[in-house]
Amino acid sequence: MSSLLSDEKQTHLSHIILRCLQEADQAVVVGDPTFALREIKHVLSEHTRLEQEIDRLVRARLHSYSRPIPEGSQEWDVMYQKIYAEELRKRKLG
Repeated sequence: MSSLLSDEKQTHLSHIILRCLQEADQAVVVGDPTFALREIKHVLSEHTRLEQEIDRLVRARLHSYSRPIPEGSQEWDVMYQKIYAEELRKRKLG
């Protein structure tokens, strides 16, 4: 599955995040800004990968039910959110 955020978008977002951190009174960025940008981009990439993994798991679980739930229906949306939140809790992310 392709990434939700292209490399260019991740680079752009990492620059925005770094600039916000540098301007914030509560944060101090110490050291090489290039290293900070790389770390921010890595976190964005990892978060995107994790979202895709959870999405695949949730969809697989919904498709495994004996009674098909039409994707896009209100029931599907409710079940998707419930199972997604459950996966986040299992991973201690939500």
